[in-house]
Amino acid sequence: MSDAELRQTILRLARERGPDKTICPSDAAKAVDSANWRDRMADARAAARDLARNGQVEITQKGRVLDPDAQWRGPIRIRAT
Repeated sequence: MSDAELRQTILRLARERGPDKTICPSDAAKAVDSANWRDRMADARAAARDLARNGQVEITQKGRVLDPDAQWRGPIRIRAT
């Protein structure tokens, strides 16, 4: 699985959910590598950051939009823009 495939999967899942709903990075990791999804979580979060930098998604935490270049920890959600 390539990083491009992971980014495409995040975009597809987020767009399918719609602009008022979010996905978890684990949703994308599971979609591309169900057996090893936990190992792909850092990649999924990094792909979400890249997509957010390009304005294709927003990353949220507790309902607040996060800066993709900031330091953050904990659970995040991804929303299509």
